[in-house]
Amino acid sequence: MSQDGTSTAAGHAWRLSEYVASLTAAGRSPQTLRAYLSDLSSFASFCEDEQVFSPEDVTRRTVRNFLAHRAALGDQRTSIQRRAAAVRGYFRWLVERGYLAVDPAAGLSAPQAHHVLPELLNRDQLSSLLDAPWGDDPWSLRDRALCEVLYGAGLRVSEACGLDLGDVDWNTGMLRVTGKGDKERLVPLHATALGALVRWRDHGRAAVMSEATPTGCVFVNRRGRRLGPRDVRRILDARVSTGHVHPHALRHTFATHLLEGGADLRIVQELLGHESLTTTQMYTHVSKSRLQKVHHETHPRSRRSPTE
Repeated sequence: MSQDGTSTAAGHAWRLSEYVASLTAAGRSPQTLRAYLSDLSSFASFCEDEQVFSPEDVTRRTVRNFLAHRAALGDQRTSIQRRAAAVRGYFRWLVERGYLAVDPAAGLSAPQAHHVLPELLNRDQLSSLLDAPWGDDPWSLRDRALCEVLYGAGLRVSEACGLDLGDVDWNTGMLRVTGKGDKERLVPLHATALGALVRWRDHGRAAVMSEATPTGCVFVNRRGRRLGPRDVRRILDARVSTGHVHPHALRHTFATHLLEGGADLRIVQELLGHESLTTTQMYTHVSKSRLQKVHHETHPRSRRSPTE
């Protein structure tokens, strides 16, 4: 595994280390370097998931699909624009260096992510995920604990993957979460989710640890390494019986259910780790649309024809 987060072969194909070196030589700030490397590593991983294994195979549609994918995950508009800028700069550099003849990202603009309403889990999906009898083997205990934490605490997938045993107060259920910008926040975990996490810790985790397991990490994959976002996607695809569910949908559902239950908007903002209240306000629109739908489907006069 190279420093740019890809395998050795993939890292050579995408030339990310070489590109970052050129940015360093140009005097870009460490913050910019980290952001661009993160964005481009994410782009390369997305491409390889789509069976696109080198810059030569990337098309304009590939880049658009990546930006739309990030918007669907809940990236803010500013993040989408930064990712688009990172990809444009990267392909411009490839063309300037003679590695590519045609720039697939030239003039590409970022999609308007702020109009995208988040995906939510419906009742059947949530029930099949959290209430179904999965079994008591270690991987079932892990999967249930993971899903309970994602929905019960509204964590980002990266935050759940980054949890260490020391981040959990096993008596009170409080989680110390490291979010965007390395900002820490405390998030409570309800008793059911904490119980699932304790069962995984005591009866599953030790059985699947290996020499590769980082000390203290809560969730591990089948190779014994720290669980990653793609691992989480595969877990949900395997566990949800009523269609595909993206992991971020659990966070969206958490926030929407809190607001529908009467939670204060600023409390939800703090729980989600949003820097801006405007970001959290998105969920008030979702709640209103859900309330309108329920009202229309259940109120006797809503179902009558206007001419009656």
